[in-house]
Amino acid sequence: MSFYRFPKYVSVGEKKARAEKKLKQLRKKNPDMNPVTIDGQSLAKTWWGKAWNKNLEKYADYSNRIGRGRSYVRHGAVLDLQITPGKVQALVHGSGTKPYSVTVDIKAMPKKNWVKIKQACRGKMESMQQLIAGKFPAELGEVFTQKGSGLFPVPDEITFECSCPDWAVMCKHVAATLYGIGARLDEYPHLFFLLRKVNIHDLVSEAVRESKKELLSKAKKKTSRVIEDDGALSDIFGIDLGGEEKLKGLKKKSRIKRIKVKKTVSQKSLKAKTAKPAAKKKSKKITTTRVIEQIIKRRKKGIPVSEIIDKSGFEDQKARNIIYRLKQQEKIKSISYGIYQWIES
Repeated sequence: MSFYRFPKYVSVGEKKARAEKKLKQLRKKNPDMNPVTIDGQSLAKTWWGKAWNKNLEKYADYSNRIGRGRSYVRHGAVLDLQITPGKVQALVHGSGTKPYSVTVDIKAMPKKNWVKIKQACRGKMESMQQLIAGKFPAELGEVFTQKGSGLFPVPDEITFECSCPDWAVMCKHVAATLYGIGARLDEYPHLFFLLRKVNIHDLVSEAVRESKKELLSKAKKKTSRVIEDDGALSDIFGIDLGGEEKLKGLKKKSRIKRIKVKKTVSQKSLKAKTAKPAAKKKSKKITTTRVIEQIIKRRKKGIPVSEIIDKSGFEDQKARNIIYRLKQQEKIKSISYGIYQWIES
């Protein structure tokens, strides 16, 4: 008669509690921890999030092993997941006291594939507006998910590494990270472009310019139906399509304003300048998080992510990270897709 040692059974509730406890400990040293949180049974809610998971599962290299990470990501084991150009770094809580480090490297999209995607997006202005608003338009689904030539990487374009002692090439911690990427992309689809090292604004601006060229070439003369200039396009899509001419125009305007100010200086203001300066009040340092908070607070009915980024002047990824942390801290809530509102205390 032989005896086998089996690991002690741990319930889902206990696993979640352990993961939450470890996350609190780690956040004391690193408050920027960005865990993957799954609400409900579905790992992804949008069609593109589900497509990411299906893309991984349909490859024979992954299909037999990817499922090992589903339960891990569901009970909150992915304590931190950071997406940067071509790289994903994660901390996954396992059976030990110390979480395992996982690194996923994804190759940049081949230029020929990116050219094909840009060509496929020509003339689709409505789709471009949805893309800028933080959504993947369904009509571009086939373009983005095309096997081997879309935004989604194939196995040959992905390499991964885990600090755990498991001999398997794809351990459960790596599998959990891959599902965690799908959950993160589910909420922030723009990260697809960051991950594949391509510029979303390059895609949008070129598609809009091509559409404009086609309209002008078909029209014998300009009509009210033709967009007159790049300024109008900038207003519609929230991106700067102007060049040096626009900058020169801005510089001229600023010079005119300065001349007017000099002419209208009154004697009162001159006396005020010569008077002894009053003691300067200590100004409170406004953090980047505070800037985002104030922008959201001003809009009581909610404000879209694209407008928050525009008003803050921060880089796209930086602003979205702050928005995500505020949501995790329950300071803001999502009232509809891509629109956030301040939670009154």
